[in-house]
This record gives sequence, C-alpha cells and structure tokens, in this order.
Amino acid sequence: MTPLELAARLAKPVGTLGAGFYFDPGTAAAAEELGLNVYEFYGLGRGGVLGAVDEDAVQGAFHFFHPRIITMLWTNARAKADPVAVAERYVAAAYAFADRTFGAVPLDLLEATSSAARAVVEDDELGRHALADGYRRVPAPDDPVHGAYLGTILLRELRGGIHIDAVIAAGLTPAQACYLDDAAIFALHGYRDEDAPVVSSELEAAKAIAEAATDAAMAEHLAVLDDQRRDALASGVDAMAAALANPVPRER
Repeated sequence: MTPLELAARLAKPVGTLGAGFYFDPGTAAAAEELGLNVYEFYGLGRGGVLGAVDEDAVQGAFHFFHPRIITMLWTNARAKADPVAVAERYVAAAYAFADRTFGAVPLDLLEATSSAARAVVEDDELGRHALADGYRRVPAPDDPVHGAYLGTILLRELRGGIHIDAVIAAGLTPAQACYLDDAAIFALHGYRDEDAPVVSSELEAAKAIAEAATDAAMAEHLAVLDDQRRDALASGVDAMAAALANPVPRER
C-alpha cells in the first residue's frame, strides 16, 4: 500500500491503541500508588515527558484541551508529585498494560512493528512536535511487547503533533476542532456548552482540509519504510488493535 493509504489506515487504530492504557484499571491502580487519581496520572505522566515545564508548554503540547483542564491536570497535580518521575511510572504503566493485552500477538510481528514505528517517528525533525519528541527520549526497550506498544504511542503522538499543525493552518480554534471531531470528547476536554461552535459548511470544510493535511504529512514519514515494512506495520497495528477486544496476558 502507498504511504498515504497507510496513513489513513493507521489513524484510528493507532489513536485507540496509544491511548488504550490511559484509564485502564491497572493504570488507575498505579496512580493510587503515587497518591494521584487516574486523571492526574494522565496529565503528569503524559505531560511529564516534556520535563518540568510550565503550564503554557503543556497547553501548547496538548492543544485541544481547555486551559482550565490543563491547570487541573498539570499545575495543581504538580503539588502532589514530580512530573518527570511520574512520566517514568506512566511509561511503566503502559508496559504493564501491554503485558496484560498483547500476549497472543506473535513476537516477530511485534518486533517488526516496533522497528518500523521507531523509524517513522525518528524521520520527524526534532523540535517540531513536543510530545513525540518527549517519548522519543524514552529508551527503546529490548522487549518486543513493550517496544511495539511504545511504537503505537510514538505514532499517536507524532500524528497528534502533526494534526495540531494542520488544524492551526486550516484556521480552526482548538474548541472548533475538538467539537467537530467528537462532541463527547469536547466535554471531557473541559469545554462547556457555551464553548460549542456553530457548525457550518465552512468549518466542516476546514476540518476536512486539516484531516487531509494530517494524512499527507504522516505519509511523508511513512515513506521512509519500504513496501514490506509498511505492510508489517499495518499488520502489527491491526493485530494489536484486535487484541484490545480480546486481551491475552503474556506468559512469563
């Protein structure tokens, strides 16, 4: 398949996979060990890969959240724990989720997925997409289960950063883009009824332009893979996505 076809094919499953551990019961239990709730663990854990930055940096990286939520998830939560240390625990929680989920996916396929995802993300210039850069600083694990799952997180954060660029270029505000993407997520991201935009054909056209631009930019990075590695990445992501519905713990 072409890089553009693969970009469109990966968009939804990578988004679901990369976020799959966020609010999992096992992740919530890990949060409790740190004296955090699962939402604070999300804010400090995901944002903590940026380092001990200020709220504005996190707002820029998360982009689609209302500032009041970033204050809660980052600034207020920092009174309870160091974000850099929490980020390490958050990655460990992701690996624990992978161990509980992907035990039936062949290891050779996971290895190929990990390698391909890393190559795609490392094709991106550093300094452009903060969360992708942050996760690139996480040491690449030797374990294929962990490596493949980190690969889906890396791809999710890369696409997310690229999508922020595309949304801005299309002239959409964070609230408009979030609402057009999913009204339920709009509320979870801290927006209220009065923040909802009036949906128009112009807004919908701008959203379509942003989505197409996101796929096109992702395709440029996917083009570093040859046909065989693109097929392997697609197969690996498909197998991992299927495992979310029927998780199998790995054998130790």
